[in-house]
Amino acid sequence: MSVKKEISSLDRALKCAEYALDKKAYEVRILEIARLSSIADYLVIASGTSDKQVQAIAESVRTGLKKFGKPLDIEGMAEGKWVVIDYGDVLFHVFIEDLRHYYDLDGLWQAAPLVEIPEKYLWESKGA
Repeated sequence: MSVKKEISSLDRALKCAEYALDKKAYEVRILEIARLSSIADYLVIASGTSDKQVQAIAESVRTGLKKFGKPLDIEGMAEGKWVVIDYGDVLFHVFIEDLRHYYDLDGLWQAAPLVEIPEKYLWESKGA
């Protein structure tokens, strides 16, 4: 039986962003919500342009983080409109664009501090 590697909540959130960006997710944001809510330490929000891209982004995050343990739950994968992956300490949301604006989690959590995503992860800065 393999032992899962330990990872901090912040590192898990950054990995979510990195794996989402690997699949060309856009408007990726990491919000530190620990002081505002007990549901998680970080909220990672991303957008995709189609249901297939939303599914690919979610699958990239799920498989990329597999070595650090399984998520507690995954919802919405079959539809690909809004996928939520719950890691306990990190909630990862990937939306198709119109649903992201409709549900406005960014606005709902506007009091949460924004965590800077290292430039090396941003596909826009890689000349893509």
